Amino acid sequence: MRRGRLSLAGQAFALQLIVLTLMVAVGAVLAVLDARHHSDVTTTREVRDVAVSVAEARSTLSAVYTTDPTALLQPVTERIRNATGMDFIVVMAPDRTRYTHTNTAMIGQPFSGNIDRALAGETFTETFTGTLGPSIRAVTPVYDGGRVVALVSAGVTRAKIGDQVATQLPLILGVAAAGLMVSGSGSFLLSRRLRRQTHGLAPDELRAMYEQHDAVLHSIHEGLVVFGMAGERAEVVNDEARRLLELPDGEVRRGDLPTSMQQMSWGVVRDEMHVTGDRILLINQDIVTWEGRPIGTVMTIRDHTELRAVMGELDSVRSFAESLHAQAHESANRLHTVITMVELGRHQEAVEFATSELQLSQALIDRLLGAVGSPALAALLLGKVNQAAERSIELTITEETALDSIEPLTPQETVTLVGNLIDNAIDAAADSPSGWVEVTVRHQGESAGENAEAVSPEQHSALYVRVADSGPGMSEETFARASQRGYSTKADHHGLGLALVHRLVARHGGTIRTELDPESAVTVTIPRKDAQ
Repeated sequence: MRRGRLSLAGQAFALQLIVLTLMVAVGAVLAVLDARHHSDVTTTREVRDVAVSVAEARSTLSAVYTTDPTALLQPVTERIRNATGMDFIVVMAPDRTRYTHTNTAMIGQPFSGNIDRALAGETFTETFTGTLGPSIRAVTPVYDGGRVVALVSAGVTRAKIGDQVATQLPLILGVAAAGLMVSGSGSFLLSRRLRRQTHGLAPDELRAMYEQHDAVLHSIHEGLVVFGMAGERAEVVNDEARRLLELPDGEVRRGDLPTSMQQMSWGVVRDEMHVTGDRILLINQDIVTWEGRPIGTVMTIRDHTELRAVMGELDSVRSFAESLHAQAHESANRLHTVITMVELGRHQEAVEFATSELQLSQALIDRLLGAVGSPALAALLLGKVNQAAERSIELTITEETALDSIEPLTPQETVTLVGNLIDNAIDAAADSPSGWVEVTVRHQGESAGENAEAVSPEQHSALYVRVADSGPGMSEETFARASQRGYSTKADHHGLGLALVHRLVARHGGTIRTELDPESAVTVTIPRKDAQ
């Protein structure tokens, strides 16, 4: 609810309107003053010209020497006055006696005003209050052979000048009103735009929102990236997002995000996993709307790297436990069979039936525990054998599988690497008849059939993992796409498996490649740290 406070846009509009009104008012006053000044300058020039013209006329000099100058000069000066718009034209003797005047009662009376400078031979103008009121007048001498024989004064009253200025007022005021209207309309449109951009909030509300916004951005432990409608430049990126995505300081564009995140849809995203160089991230995205229209997207980012590693190890243990449970159930069935065979007196057949499967299973367990120095890896391989068997797929651990150490990988990384490769192979083999998977884990160069002299010391120290299957395999292009989060050849998969493997291999400076001939296979080579 608004509490009667003007929004920022309203305050800006009110302030602009006040300033514009003052400016227009000052401009109008200045325009009136300028018009008045211009009228004064024009009038001064005109009265001077009229006075000089009358003084230089030969008829004026001739009339001065007659016995009745008024009879000759009064009609002429009145005609000139009416034609030029003067308020008065006075011809006088050097002793100030008027020969002519607009008011005939003033003829013969002394002229009121300054004539000393004219008597000295100068033409001048002045503002003086005479019989007709304040006026601008010019006084000039009439010469006869270099001698001043009379004076001429022409003038316009201030009242008439004021009337001339008043005729210009409607135009000045009209222009001022039009200017105020145009500028006011511009301010109103600007305030509307500002109101849309600030959502009608008052300055203190904007300040509080900014402070809270800034505090929240720096306090939350999730990454936050906000994109506007254009979707190319991030409007907001908090510190946690920069850390998780390894973004540089300054402006962030969509092209700066990891490749898989650049390809995200613009709409709503829920709990989508993305793999970066060092992390597994959980991404959520929502569309932000204002008054029913979308204005951008908000992306939240959580780090699931450690959780995903623990879950991978837990999945391996769960798979192993499920396989043990299945074996226990199968063992119970075999035990009942053996007991029945003994009861029937078929003792020799009972012994052979009971020991045949046990010897094979125990032989595999003994071989893996003796050949693989990592209990986690041995348990993973045993669990995957039983998991594949449940899907009618034969999973073989080759005789070449033997290594005393899983360095440079940790047990968790080993489970992630081998487990995901085997899971993908089982999925691929499930679509082929008589599906099979073959797994080899060793140090490169330790195969009995491999030419050790052809292997470099770096390669000899490398951890070598090869998983082959009876599936169709993947081309180089498809395999490269599978290294990105979100791609999977299975519709019900999240597509993280190979992406996690690629991330792990890249982090340790290893290589990963796919083969199609003579069989579908994925090979990973990771050098030891002391060989890098």
